[in-house]
Amino acid sequence: MELIEKPEAVRRRARMPDYARARRTFTWAGARAQMSGLPGGRGLNIAHEAVDRHATGRGDAVALRVLSRDGAVDEVTYAELRRRTDRFANALRALGVARGERVFTLLPRTLDLYVVALGTLKAGCVLSPLFSAFGPEPVAQRLRLGEGRVLATTPRLYERRVRPQRADLPDLRHVLLTGDPAEGPDDGEEGCSALQHLLDAAEDGFTIPPTDPEDPALLHFTSGTTGRPKGAVHVHEAAVAHHATATAALDLGPDDVFWCTADPGWVTGTSYGIVAPLTHGATLLVDERDFDAERWYDVLAEQRVTVWYTAPTALRMLARHGAEAAHRRDLSALRHVASVGEPLNAEVVRWSAEVLGTPVHDNWWQTETGAIMISNFAGEDIRPGSMGRPLPGIEATVLERGPDGRALRTGGGVREVTTPGVDGELALRVGWPSLFRGYLHEDERYRASFADGWYLTGDVVRRDADGWYWFAGRADDVIKTAGHLVGPFEVESVLMAHPAVAEAAVIGKPDPVAGELVKAFVTLRPGWWPSDALHDELIAFARRRLGSVAPKELVVDPHLPHTRSGKILRRLLKARELGLPEGDLSTVETS
Repeated sequence: MELIEKPEAVRRRARMPDYARARRTFTWAGARAQMSGLPGGRGLNIAHEAVDRHATGRGDAVALRVLSRDGAVDEVTYAELRRRTDRFANALRALGVARGERVFTLLPRTLDLYVVALGTLKAGCVLSPLFSAFGPEPVAQRLRLGEGRVLATTPRLYERRVRPQRADLPDLRHVLLTGDPAEGPDDGEEGCSALQHLLDAAEDGFTIPPTDPEDPALLHFTSGTTGRPKGAVHVHEAAVAHHATATAALDLGPDDVFWCTADPGWVTGTSYGIVAPLTHGATLLVDERDFDAERWYDVLAEQRVTVWYTAPTALRMLARHGAEAAHRRDLSALRHVASVGEPLNAEVVRWSAEVLGTPVHDNWWQTETGAIMISNFAGEDIRPGSMGRPLPGIEATVLERGPDGRALRTGGGVREVTTPGVDGELALRVGWPSLFRGYLHEDERYRASFADGWYLTGDVVRRDADGWYWFAGRADDVIKTAGHLVGPFEVESVLMAHPAVAEAAVIGKPDPVAGELVKAFVTLRPGWWPSDALHDELIAFARRRLGSVAPKELVVDPHLPHTRSGKILRRLLKARELGLPEGDLSTVETS
């Protein structure tokens, strides 16, 4: 089996240098003890752990380094971040917003977003971040489901995304508009207020109220196949897992410059784009602008980024751009690269090792888990294409599956797969702090996510003899062809090993004989063009490597559907192929 070995010097400097020892000695109680807690034993509050505890002893340390669209670089210390978030918490009180009420953000990556997010948590309200590229209906749908009381957004986004739906949002009492107050509606119009006016009028200094670790803190919406998004509820205790997993999986500490490219409208952009790095006292890089390969390389070099957390799609786009762009920059500060959001192909891991000087460390988790569960670690060798192994404090297993592809339940229990290399549903033993506490208003749906003390992830994996996990696909993505169960990711990875293929997506297409046929959609790299010869070459290439489960059909599609976070939407490809309802389209990237 292919292995990328880590030099001894890399192992020694890792914050978790010995995985086996860490698993033996780690406890969640010990991780909880690394949090300072509210003064006077008044509980645990995410914003206190992320801001206030550092502002007292390390107030001059840089918390946020904001790269603005106009090219300016602004630094905000922990002491200044405390002052600004205190003012926002006081502003919420002045508006009469009660503890437990939900504050939504619909904001680009600007300083205001981080002030609102952390100030909301200080006030004991629940933060629900939305992706700023959502259209009017997805925004209104989430505000309705979440009974949003407050929305912070820009004048432009308000006019385009919210005002057309405002009459259908009876719970929304306050809209706080960022930026220049002169650019938006007058204060009071339709319940609108200029955020800056509120902050100017608010007092410095805020005492965070007693916060039980089980108090709701975060509401993250994740798309469902039925067209109705699910609202996953997380509590303040989740910060314990954010902090601990950032150490183990991201090798993160207080001396790091950390860049998480995920938008805070997604769970990654909140858990690891706000909370985790700040609980460590690190410097968090905030980039207002969108992806551009040359500029991203500039950011890595000029800002001396040490730990970088990004998406496989972005890494594949950088790889397509060529190695020369990386070689022209000084990336010597970069010591750890990690990816999240979708499976990471082995080719990208190798490319990163050769071009960036360190392999990409894939990791796996979900909105519902709240934090990284399975990872490749800084101090350990990497098996390219593997998700890695469970983090200390996390017990994972593979469960036998029934005809519907989900975990087989017999008499209320489940059965574990004991043979290495056999596919099954990934399950996690309940008990870590960031596990979601419910789907908002959907108790039955929440209960169905658990069986026999396990959280059922809905992802199909296999575990090798050494305990490494390998992603096969979602339970509802797995293709049943001629008696075989085929994981789409395995086929996609093989296709992407061909030099012509930049991206690939695989679905099952109904067939009266085989049950389903494997059909592939591919996007070509620059310099390659569709042709009958290339089509036949790709089919043959896959057949040589996969045998009978190789694609029977293949089409070139330069516009594969992606979510706004970069994941290819296989379900949408399948729905279009079969003429079925397309389900929830709120997260689909639009051109």
